[in-house]
Amino acid sequence: MSARIAVFDPTAPARTGGLQQLRMPDTLQGKVVGFIDNTKPNFSVLADDMAEMLKSRYGVREVVRHRKQMASVPAPEAAMKDIVDRCDLVITGSGD
Repeated sequence: MSARIAVFDPTAPARTGGLQQLRMPDTLQGKVVGFIDNTKPNFSVLADDMAEMLKSRYGVREVVRHRKQMASVPAPEAAMKDIVDRCDLVITGSGD
């Protein structure tokens, strides 16, 4: 006798329509870079180092940082609006 098990596909379906082509800016000079910290250990340390490097080496004008409450939830609406309104490039990340 064999047991039956259910297997679920965790991948999200592809979106259709309304998608925009995303591209990297030609230069980071004078740009605003956003970080969304997902609260994993060490991401804030990585983001600190990256922010400093982006400013000193690549001429990034400003770094905007937001932190989620926990990794498994979306960023708050206000944080997303701020990122969209102010940033030319966004880096989201995991630390561990």
